Amino acid sequence: MLFCGALIATLMLGGCASFSSDGGRNAVAAMTLERTGASTSPDKTDIADLLARPLSVGAAVQVALLNNRELQAALAELGIAEADLVQAGRLRNPAISFGRLHGGAEVEIDRSVMFDLLGILSMPMRSKIEAGRFEQAKLQAAAAAVKLAAETRRAYFNAVAAAQTDSFMGTVRESADASAELAQRMARVGNWSKLDAAREQLFYAESTAQLARARHNAVATREQLTRAMGLWGAQADYVLPERLPALPGAAATMHDIETQAMQQRLDVQIARRDAQATASALGLTKASSFINVLNLGYTNKSQTGAPRANGYEISLELPLFDWSGANVVRAEAIYMQAVHRTAATAIQARSEVRVAYSAYRTSYDLARHYQDEIVPLRKRISDETLLRYNGMLASVFELLADARDQVLAVNTLIEAQRDYWLAETDLQMAIQGSGGSLQLQAEAPAQRKAH
Repeated sequence: MLFCGALIATLMLGGCASFSSDGGRNAVAAMTLERTGASTSPDKTDIADLLARPLSVGAAVQVALLNNRELQAALAELGIAEADLVQAGRLRNPAISFGRLHGGAEVEIDRSVMFDLLGILSMPMRSKIEAGRFEQAKLQAAAAAVKLAAETRRAYFNAVAAAQTDSFMGTVRESADASAELAQRMARVGNWSKLDAAREQLFYAESTAQLARARHNAVATREQLTRAMGLWGAQADYVLPERLPALPGAAATMHDIETQAMQQRLDVQIARRDAQATASALGLTKASSFINVLNLGYTNKSQTGAPRANGYEISLELPLFDWSGANVVRAEAIYMQAVHRTAATAIQARSEVRVAYSAYRTSYDLARHYQDEIVPLRKRISDETLLRYNGMLASVFELLADARDQVLAVNTLIEAQRDYWLAETDLQMAIQGSGGSLQLQAEAPAQRKAH
C-alpha cells in the first residue's frame, strides 16, 4: 500500500510539470512596456518600417528591444529557469536491479525497482523554490530590457546632438573660410594689416579642427546607437532628425519619488525575490538535514523449488558521519547575505533617485537658461557689433572675438539640451529601472546550491 501510494503521488506530481506556452516572455514584455513604452514582443512590429522614416527616440528603443542580440541572450535565461522549474516537478528516474545466483541445481533471481521517495516528499517544496526563481528570472530579463532601453535613449540623444553640432560647425567653417579669404585679399591690397589677416586665418584654422572633432564624434555616437539597436548592413543607413527634441514647457515636479522607486525599481524587486528564494531553500535544507537519501521500491525474488516472493525495499542513508549541519549553516549565511544585499539595494536606490532628480532639475534649468537668456543675448551682441563694424566703430578683431563667443554659446546650448534629455532618461531609470541587477544575476547560480 505504501509503495502504491508513493507511485500514484509520483505520477500525479510528474503530470503537473510542463512548460508554459510563452516561456515567461509575455510577463517580461508587459513589465518592459509599462516602464519604457516599448515591448520585447515582436507582435506585428516591422523594424524596416521603423527605420524607413527619420528615427524617433521611441522607434530607436523599439528596434533595440526587438533586435539587440545581447538582450535576446538575456531572454534565453527564461528558458533555463523554466526548465529548472519543470525538472523540479519531475521525479528522478527509477533504478532497476537484477541479480542471479546459481549453485548446483538451484537458481536464485532477485529483481527490484527503486524510487526516490525523498524526492517525492520534497517535490512540492522544490517546485515552489524553482517557481520563485522563475519569477526572479522574469524580473532580471525585464531589468535587462529596461536597461537596454535607457542605454538606447542615451545613445540616441548623444548621436542627434553630435550630428547637430557637426552640421553647425560645418556652417561655421564655411563662414570662416570665406572671411579668411576676404581678409587675405584685403591684406594684399593694403586695406587690412597682416595682424588682422592672421587672426582671421587663425579663426578658420580653429574652426577646421573643431569640425574634424565634431565629425568624428558624430560617427562614434551614431555607431554606438547602431550597436544598441543591433543593426548592420543596409539597416545602418537610418536617418536621424536634424536637431534634438524641444525642451518641455516646464520641468516635471515629482512627489514621493523614493516611494515610487521602492515600488517600481526592478533591482529592488529582484533583491526581495532573491531573499525569499533563499529563505525557501533554507527551509528545504533544514527539512532534509536528517535524511539525505531515502529510496522506496518494489522487489521480488525467485528461487528454484520455491514460490516467487514479492515485497518492497527501503534504502536509507544513515547520518553517522555527516549530519548536514554544515549545509544548514551555509544556507543560513547565504540567507543573511541576501537580506543585507536587499537592504543595501534599497538604500542605494533611494540615493540614486535623489541624485537623478537633482541632475534632472539642474539640467533643465541650465538648458532653459542658455535657450532663453544666453543665446539671445549673444545674438543681440553680435548684431550690435556688426552694426558698429559697418559704421567703422568696431575693429575686425572685436567682430572676430564676438563670432567665436557666439559659436561657443550655440555649442553649449546643444550640449545643455542633450544633457537635459540624458538626465531625464537617468531619472526614469532611477525610478523604474535597475541599478544592481548585474550583481544579483551573478549571485543567482551560487544560491541555487543552497538546498
